[in-house]
Amino acid sequence: MCGIIGYIGKREIVPVLLSGLKRMEYRGYDSAGLAVLNGEGIQIAKEVGKIVQLEKSLNGNSLSGMVGIGHTRWATHGVPNTTNAHPHIDSHGHIALIHNGIIENYIALRHRLEARGHKFRTETDTETLAHLIEDAYQGDILEAVQVALAQVKGTYGLAVICDKEPDRIVAARMGSPLIIGVGDNENFVASDLAAIVPYTRNAIYLDDGEVALIRQHEVQHFTLTNRAVMKKIEAVTLDLEAIEKGGYDHFMLKEIMEQPRTLEDSMRGRLLEEEGIAKLGGISQYIDQLANARRIIIVACGTSWHSALIGEYMIEEFARIPVEVEYASEFRYRDPIIEDGTFVIAISQSGETADTLAALKEAKRKGAVTLGICNVVGSSIARETDAGIYLHAGPEIGVASTKAFTSQVTVLALLAMLLGRKKSISSAQGRWMVREMKKLPGLVNEILQNVEPIAQLAEKFKDHPNFLYLGRGYNFPIALEGALKLKEISYIHAEGYPAAEMKHGPIALIDKDMPVVFIATQDGTYEKVLSNIEEVKARQGIVIAVCTKGDRDMGDKADYTIEIPRTMNFLMPILSVIPLQLLAYYIAVLRGCNVDQPRNLAKSVTVE
Repeated sequence: MCGIIGYIGKREIVPVLLSGLKRMEYRGYDSAGLAVLNGEGIQIAKEVGKIVQLEKSLNGNSLSGMVGIGHTRWATHGVPNTTNAHPHIDSHGHIALIHNGIIENYIALRHRLEARGHKFRTETDTETLAHLIEDAYQGDILEAVQVALAQVKGTYGLAVICDKEPDRIVAARMGSPLIIGVGDNENFVASDLAAIVPYTRNAIYLDDGEVALIRQHEVQHFTLTNRAVMKKIEAVTLDLEAIEKGGYDHFMLKEIMEQPRTLEDSMRGRLLEEEGIAKLGGISQYIDQLANARRIIIVACGTSWHSALIGEYMIEEFARIPVEVEYASEFRYRDPIIEDGTFVIAISQSGETADTLAALKEAKRKGAVTLGICNVVGSSIARETDAGIYLHAGPEIGVASTKAFTSQVTVLALLAMLLGRKKSISSAQGRWMVREMKKLPGLVNEILQNVEPIAQLAEKFKDHPNFLYLGRGYNFPIALEGALKLKEISYIHAEGYPAAEMKHGPIALIDKDMPVVFIATQDGTYEKVLSNIEEVKARQGIVIAVCTKGDRDMGDKADYTIEIPRTMNFLMPILSVIPLQLLAYYIAVLRGCNVDQPRNLAKSVTVE
């Protein structure tokens, strides 16, 4: 993986491909390349590193044409170098392709092709596809792709060109997102809408097992067995300004600062104060069933998994429905038990996370009703689930999730309140909850108006090699999320734990050089957290506390405090995570790290 762009039309190809690749840079990558049809064969340019390196290598180059494909690679098979970078070609240089995903049976295919005389140049699984298509080619590139893919086990989003048929691009999808952009006498293929929105607002979303034949004036759709498929052109509503930095130094900072608005957008039209209830139209047909569910399983990865943990606490507290939170990557491989009355909720910012999508499909095979919580309209999870809830947080470009996380927690709070009102919550309590939720954007804005103390803490602790984050109850998942943010973008080792678990091992790490971040708001576990702080102080640990505004006891016990406003306990995570996002951001900037594109990470993880 990571980014795919293809174009056929009347424009000069290189600026179109480079523009598309640049708009997908946020996804994370380690090399980039182009393949262009110019009437004399296929010309290829590839470079390790950032797209700017590829752009420099093309300066003064004669690479020209009106049909081509481009790719940013996030290495899975083979080290990042120009040989392993995409596009890949067949033995004779007549076929070139780019690919997101993983070909699981590529070794067996490769051995078979080598026995037939094919010579391989790279360590990648993707090159096997190029040779497999070459082996099947008999004058029709569409048919060759279909025959080749019928032999493949794994996931792919791919685009293929052939110099013997220079008027077409063939695209195919299985488990990795792919979009066709329909223009005026020109057409596009991409893995991300951001790559095509400057040129067209009309898109076709490929589904698994579909192949598209893209020409300048038309797009045809087929199955792998060559059955014609009718597809709908959908209007793209993505705001171009939303994928620009808007004057901020980094997308991550912009997205942290957008959270008052994104929280409001996540709640807009969904809070009914007079009735003391939430309205979630996307799942309305399943609400009664869900309120009477025997069990709810939430599957997610990374930051989304942390939001799911908070959702578990909320739903169990207010709706009294048993909830289990599963790592999506483990769920499908342990033969999960799905009983009648089980709902499975999949959470993913992109809606394309491969592990979460695979877990969702496993749940469907076992008969569960499936719901999705995601941010991207038209994404795979949005289409695969029986119903779902969109975050409406807008595009999130920074690899380290911030605004999507708080929007996920907000949506889960809406869901918990709605289910609770169906079960045991009174209308009076519901109205109180609604009023408190409506205050959230203002409370977050209050935190964001006073970032200087957090920046000063970052200056003080930027060179510390280890951090420990501790919290209890609703704040335990925030400890996990705070630690994840720090390690993701600053490359500092950080761990999150339930505060009570510190004495069962992590306490051995604490000394005078260990910063320990407590999420210590005044809730039902507050007195216990104070005791945990005493344990750290007794071992000379450095205590940084995120605490409730006006908490004098914490000021006496902690070395450093970051105050946040008071709200209901179940909503505190939305506030307590904000200082931790900022702390990670400022530390990463001071350490000279690439905040928006941290090393080794990708925004949308479309491989298992």
